[in-house]
Amino acid sequence: MKPRVFITRRIPENGIELLRKHFEVEIWEDEGEIPREVLLQKVRDVDALVTMLSERIDREVFDSAPKLRIVANYAVGYDNIDVDEATKLGIYVTNTPDVLTDATADFAWTLLLATARRLVEADNFVRSGEWKRRGIAWHPLMFLGRDVYGKTIGIVGFGRIGQAVARRAKGFGIRILYNARSRKPEAEKELGAEFKSLDELLKESDFVVLAVPLTKETYHMVNEERLKLMKPTAILVNIARGKVVDTEALVKALKEGWIAGAGLDVFEKEPYYHEELFKLKNVVLAPHIGSATFGAREGMAELVARNLIAFKNGEVPPTLVNGEVVNVRKPGFEWGWGR
Repeated sequence: MKPRVFITRRIPENGIELLRKHFEVEIWEDEGEIPREVLLQKVRDVDALVTMLSERIDREVFDSAPKLRIVANYAVGYDNIDVDEATKLGIYVTNTPDVLTDATADFAWTLLLATARRLVEADNFVRSGEWKRRGIAWHPLMFLGRDVYGKTIGIVGFGRIGQAVARRAKGFGIRILYNARSRKPEAEKELGAEFKSLDELLKESDFVVLAVPLTKETYHMVNEERLKLMKPTAILVNIARGKVVDTEALVKALKEGWIAGAGLDVFEKEPYYHEELFKLKNVVLAPHIGSATFGAREGMAELVARNLIAFKNGEVPPTLVNGEVVNVRKPGFEWGWGR
């Protein structure tokens, strides 16, 4: 009998096809998030679970799923999962790094350039017919934006995605600053990047890109005090997690001109609406689509499947998050069918 896996949202078909060869697969087909009470019911009989970053996977879920042995998160971040609790219970947790790195780094630059050059404002100006109504073919002062080439970028978080953002910066002749929990000598040499304290980075950068995981230390890392350190001509780009930034402080900074603009792909709550923030013209907004390319999302689906198949075969999954879990329970579904 094949082990059972429940997938909380439809993922690209390549991953589902791989899983069907090894598992009995059930998928939540609705476009919206699975209701909490339905999730708790669906996990009762499953051996494996594929989750999205929008689902809270905690002790309540684990208690509802006595056969659960592995949770494969369809995301690189895993702050939605109580990893410590999973480890105690011998439940493996995996994520999908690497395969979405380039897509997300590309999107950081999409937000940066769109904000710096006021692209969304200009698009609306043309699309609404206002350009035609004004009757101005070209004007020296129309939609002036910020120069990008030759400026300074500060990258907060210098893991895979942060370094990929930096590689792209080299093509713009940009000075690269970074902040991370520890220095990265090899990356510094490769990219010509300079390590700075967070406060120094904020003061010196023309563009600040956030690429850190959400932790207790990074929650509201960018607050009123730190926004005031930034240049009034600077632009903030957040491709990390929404809660890294204090939204109310950001709104104040954008309205009062502490900074010039912001490009946001993530928000404190998702889906999200903030009337005051969303009315501002100096912010570019996206609905958490940093990894939304065909290649990245299909790569994520394949990696989810590879993790689950490896576990089924008694192997350590290739992108295991909680490595210490192997000391609690060996990989594979035959190692006990209950807790």
